[in-house]
Amino acid sequence: MFHLYDFLIYCFITAYTPGANNLLSMSNAARLGFRRSVRFNLGILAGFTVIMTLCMAFSATLYTFLPRVKIIMQVLGAAYMLYLAWKVWKSTADLKEKGGGEARFLSGMLLQFANPKIYIYAITAASLYILPFYQSPWALAGFTVLLSLIGASGSFVWALFGAAFCQFFTRHTKTVNLVMALLLVYCAASLFL
Repeated sequence: MFHLYDFLIYCFITAYTPGANNLLSMSNAARLGFRRSVRFNLGILAGFTVIMTLCMAFSATLYTFLPRVKIIMQVLGAAYMLYLAWKVWKSTADLKEKGGGEARFLSGMLLQFANPKIYIYAITAASLYILPFYQSPWALAGFTVLLSLIGASGSFVWALFGAAFCQFFTRHTKTVNLVMALLLVYCAASLFL
């Protein structure tokens, strides 16, 4: 029997806890404003959808090879998160950029391919909650869309939070950048715990 509540609890906790997507969405919105960060978040949604589709289609194969793939995903994901932590820590003290364009769609999309949290989210949801009960292509497509929307919604919520607290972030930029950088370092380290 499909356990809808367990499935939704897992999805929302995974989507709304700090991770690379959420922290960068918040940072972009604080720096650029929500409207100018929307393209980045739409890129996250697009990348999320591609990853969800691939993971759903190949979850059985990936699950078989997970022990070999996992360490590669962990190392690449951790290295990328540490790079992002460095970039956040070194970012300017003036959160509102003068001029400058929107956060880029492609950056948000490509981030998904180096974000192991999404692979783990997709494979876990598929193997534990979905595939034991549903195999039809239409059901899998529906779950792919649902997982993508729930997963990417976290980045939009964190962006709204970043935009809402922009004044606070402007006054306390170094502290906020340090906290966000440390959270990214934590995310990278937690991949190996």
